Amino acid sequence: MKAIILAGGFGSRLKQKVPDLPKPMAPVAGRPFLEYVLDRLVTKNITEIILSVGYKAELIIDHFGNSYRNKPIRYVIESKPLGTGGAIVKALHSETESTLVLNGDTLLNISFDKLIDDYKQNPARIMLVLKEINDVSRYGSVKINNDRITGFLEKGKNLPGYINAGVYIVKPEIFKDFKLSGTFSFETNCLQNYCNELAPTAFFTDAYFIDIGIPEDYERAQTELPLL
Repeated sequence: MKAIILAGGFGSRLKQKVPDLPKPMAPVAGRPFLEYVLDRLVTKNITEIILSVGYKAELIIDHFGNSYRNKPIRYVIESKPLGTGGAIVKALHSETESTLVLNGDTLLNISFDKLIDDYKQNPARIMLVLKEINDVSRYGSVKINNDRITGFLEKGKNLPGYINAGVYIVKPEIFKDFKLSGTFSFETNCLQNYCNELAPTAFFTDAYFIDIGIPEDYERAQTELPLL
């Protein structure tokens, strides 16, 4: 299976900490954060890594080149911001098989081989990885019924629940089915708007999760990630 990493974000909330780098290249204990993400994709089930890049793409391309720990890397460059949905569509342009998708500014310390094996046993149009946390206010939460996702709740409520961990396995044709193209949000315009039609399945995990999108968690990453 191929893996797409969305690494084109500007990272405005981190600008005071990392003013001149794409967010996934923010240094964590002397290494770009994106290296920690890629380390988890060096598995038997991942055949190629596709990096979707935009802001200061040349810094990512120059650093990683055409491979990482013997896994081939291919780049898809956004000439203008496409949103998470548009970036996925562009990266999937020539793909026909189910593809792993994840964010380049979050890390979930799961076994991707286990995730892919589970998906192969229970294939769906889309599978989301969900993590239970004590406070969903920053992310919003996911409504579930057994292993099926039935809806999404908005951010802001300080309650425990399951969050979308930003890791998916998707069939490329879903975007054509709903005529989604151009610049759009995958989370809002696809997952939320077409939840009933997509009938997403869930993969539950209690694995370590961090999102470096805000300065506080970026600082926390400096000490926690080297210990994984």
